Amino acid sequence: MFADRAKIVVRSGKGGDGHVSFRREKYVPSGGPDGGDGGKGGDVIFEVDEGLNTLTDFRHIRKYKAEDGEPGGKKRCHGADGKDVIIKVPAGTVIKEASSGKVFADMSGDNKRQILLPGGKGGNGNQHYATSTMQAPKYAQPGQPAIELELQLELKVIADVGLVGFPNVGKSTFLSRVSNARPKIANYHFTTLNPHLGVVDLDGAKGFVIADIPGLIEGASEGIGLGHEFLRHIERTKVLIHVVDAAGTEGRDPVKDIHSIQNELSKYNEELAKRPMVIAANKMDCVFGDGDPIKAIEKAFPDTKVFPISAVTGEGVSELLYHVRNMLDHLDDKPVIFEQEYFPEMVTGYMNEPYSVTYDEENNEYVVEGPRIEKMLGYTNLESEKGFRFFQNFLKESGILDELESLGIKEGDTVRMYGLSFDYYK
Repeated sequence: MFADRAKIVVRSGKGGDGHVSFRREKYVPSGGPDGGDGGKGGDVIFEVDEGLNTLTDFRHIRKYKAEDGEPGGKKRCHGADGKDVIIKVPAGTVIKEASSGKVFADMSGDNKRQILLPGGKGGNGNQHYATSTMQAPKYAQPGQPAIELELQLELKVIADVGLVGFPNVGKSTFLSRVSNARPKIANYHFTTLNPHLGVVDLDGAKGFVIADIPGLIEGASEGIGLGHEFLRHIERTKVLIHVVDAAGTEGRDPVKDIHSIQNELSKYNEELAKRPMVIAANKMDCVFGDGDPIKAIEKAFPDTKVFPISAVTGEGVSELLYHVRNMLDHLDDKPVIFEQEYFPEMVTGYMNEPYSVTYDEENNEYVVEGPRIEKMLGYTNLESEKGFRFFQNFLKESGILDELESLGIKEGDTVRMYGLSFDYYK
């Protein structure tokens, strides 16, 4: 069975604790603190492996854990960093937080490698806390905790064009004719149990990738039949080819079929029903009698281009493919990427930690510090636009921006947070 969903548990490494110790050497009766820092915990990293095309491996291994950082030692010895855990997935895998269903990462396009959960920072040893009034500090900083999450992995194939339609309308035959794909073809429902990808090559024009989605049935969006299992695979496509049996070889009404499939697409995801669509009126080699099914389809769908074709003989197929290529040329060529909606800092429990906001007259800077800020910075990727935006919301929701304004901060003034400096702008 084609595996395109999996549920796994991942855990980042805990940061090593800082060490408390004091220098003890001959002829040095009162040595100072020399406790070393803890090592950083290992990261949870996802990488795209071009050799994979299913999520089958995750049926056998469901828990992935990065190593914890080692604690610091005597004589300012730094604890070893924990080893990262690298999880390989096929291109097109969307990673979601299992309970909320929010997108964590989309391993598509240029995103070939992503640190999903950073390991906890190691704690400072007591050597960092010596002051003129506290020359023998007997405490050290604990390492940041690990983060454990349950993830839902979903493989959404990467294709420009999706074939949709009821079972046994000729989608697999069409795909085998126009591309290098060789799906199994037989005369029974749900012949295609896997989504098949094929590359369409066109003379004098750019090719494109086409996906044959297993046949849908009415009620698929509610989970009836097997087709609903694969609807996710057309979420990345930009154009849909709706294949219908124009000859009605099984007594089906092509107009009713199109309405039914559109209804299923809309129930699953309203955006899918709005995608640019072309109708492939297949099995024209089997049309006999006085009726003209093409006119009936065109009358019912006046805004959609209808192509009479025969996947068996090849009639009309070339015209359809070049029309689809033209449609793609007029659409945004950027890949369909699912934006991040979930951030690990949501579960770190930092909101109850204390913080302080002060003004440093000597350096003319506003200083924000405290465990809450330190944890937030440790878990947030500020180089990511979404991460930085989340950090800005954190500053606003936690009341830090209000406190800065109460101290008289103005646009362009500098804010310092644990070695990072920002210019303040509303």
